[in-house]
Amino acid sequence: MRRLLPLSLGLLPLVACAPAPAQSQSQSQTASQAGVAAPADPGFRAAFAPEGVAWVSGGRACVARVPSYRVTCPNLPPAVDVGWNGGDAWAALPGLGAVITLDRAAQTVQVGRVVALSNTRAYREDGSAVTYAGAAARGVIGAPSAAITGGGGQDYVLLGGKLLRVEGGAVLENGAGPYLRAGPTGAKSADVPGVDTDFGSYRLVGGELQRLDAAGSVVGRLPHGPGRVGLVGGDVVTVSPQDQVRVFGLDLRERGRD
Repeated sequence: MRRLLPLSLGLLPLVACAPAPAQSQSQSQTASQAGVAAPADPGFRAAFAPEGVAWVSGGRACVARVPSYRVTCPNLPPAVDVGWNGGDAWAALPGLGAVITLDRAAQTVQVGRVVALSNTRAYREDGSAVTYAGAAARGVIGAPSAAITGGGGQDYVLLGGKLLRVEGGAVLENGAGPYLRAGPTGAKSADVPGVDTDFGSYRLVGGELQRLDAAGSVVGRLPHGPGRVGLVGGDVVTVSPQDQVRVFGLDLRERGRD
């Protein structure tokens, strides 16, 4: 178990009023390429960033970093979501009312009962939010089913079947799909897991990983089971609920591990 976890069980010195963790809390470092999948399957979520991919499946949180993508699953209480901030992969542990790093330097921050993580903040059951440093942040009214930091560094949530931009509370979509997708300039909902880029998109649908061009036409495909897909630097990365991580080039040619 992470070294600082016992503190969260009793002393919890890293409470919301504590100073920020030693690692940088830059919000823009990973915003343009990271994404968190919405809980169409509430027990399986994933977050992608230039540093790697993190996911939670059945309460177990894991991380795989570039370039090796070696899977690390620390011994923690049940988690509900994962996110990237300041180069660290974080997991939300509602039973402890805390977020905790999955690898590297052990950090624990008490934030309350969190239901969703983005790259900038943790969202509680009532929609209120807190940063990874423990400071109060803009939230929403009601528990979001998923959150994401899209292109431009702004946060978006799925709430009550709608897609909202957190800043200002604008409703961008009614009848939103069950998944959130990050894109170069923001985020949108979708009916299947995927990620949007300047030159097209990638999605998992119908037992395939598909590449689509800017016009939405399928220009590449290969067999692939259920999972989540996102960009990790120049890699297209997928992860399954069984902790299988696969790495592809932008042309969908599967890559070996370094």
